[in-house]
Amino acid sequence: MQNDQLSKRKQQILKAIVDAHINHGEPVGSKYLSQDSRISASSATIRNEMAELEEMGYLVQPHTSAGRVPSVEGYRYYVDALVRQYAETRSEIDEINERLKYKLTEMDKILAEASHLASSFTDYTGIAFKTGSGKARINRFDAVYISQRSFHLVMTFSGEIVKSKTLSLGFGIKREDVSRFTEAANLYLVNLTSDEITMPIIMKIEALMGSSSAIVHPAIKAIWGAMSELDTADIKVEGVNKLLRYPEYSDVSKLRELLGVLEEKDKLLDVISSKQTTSEGINVYIGTGKDGDVMGDTTVIFKNVSVGDSQVAIGVIGPRRMDYHKVIEMINKLAFGIDRMVSDSGIGLIGAGEDDE
Repeated sequence: MQNDQLSKRKQQILKAIVDAHINHGEPVGSKYLSQDSRISASSATIRNEMAELEEMGYLVQPHTSAGRVPSVEGYRYYVDALVRQYAETRSEIDEINERLKYKLTEMDKILAEASHLASSFTDYTGIAFKTGSGKARINRFDAVYISQRSFHLVMTFSGEIVKSKTLSLGFGIKREDVSRFTEAANLYLVNLTSDEITMPIIMKIEALMGSSSAIVHPAIKAIWGAMSELDTADIKVEGVNKLLRYPEYSDVSKLRELLGVLEEKDKLLDVISSKQTTSEGINVYIGTGKDGDVMGDTTVIFKNVSVGDSQVAIGVIGPRRMDYHKVIEMINKLAFGIDRMVSDSGIGLIGAGEDDE
């Protein structure tokens, strides 16, 4: 449906109904709306407008003689045409940026912090995820000799994404062994994807290492691991318990199905891929409410942010009658905060990996 199909009065009434249903969770009647200062119309006029909105598919009357509630199309219209951005307050932006400043390390830490922030600032279930590129390429290898049985390997990927790993070995190595491996890795492995690091290439590196070839296997394992982290999708969900506050999730069997979707990355990514995007770059998935749709009473709102070569998305999951104003405003601020931190640092992503035991 086109936005210009609705008169200004219908837009006001629809917006007021969505706002009231979000706040109270009950059907909204004409008497309630007639007390709204934004609507200058009698109860009879409001009733006629509501009936027309119902015929157009924007409202649903759950019970005879009851008020109306927004349909999926009603919520869609609300998001696409009626939601306006609140003025960004300097204090909120500063708080978000301060909490993000020291969090831009490894990707999993970014996702964990973004999902936590999305949940805490909106009071819904926070979500943050990245889609796998499958094209991670290392531009440069560096290494630092630590001891006779350990060294630190640093891998700089395209987009200035940095991953590092401390390797603890079961055999002795010399400082020159680490230097020689770094030279060999820069000679044979730079600009390759994980699929392109084949056995013949590994054998060339082992041949170049000679009697110190034992260092190659654990190093290649660490390299593949780092590339895999960038190549695969990852999802972080925070504040799942907040779903229990809403009556939409009081049905235990439906809640169990929804939690199953949240726990399985592939299923959740499939749901997210069916979203619609507003003109402001906000992605919105609204459940259909149909039988068999485990996300039927659920809305997912998120926005993409570029971090090096990766696309990170932050957002929230909540009931279809969530506070769209608040959520969209805050998701925009979080996305802006992450984007500015990445830009100001002049790098894509810096992180230190965990030590091998």
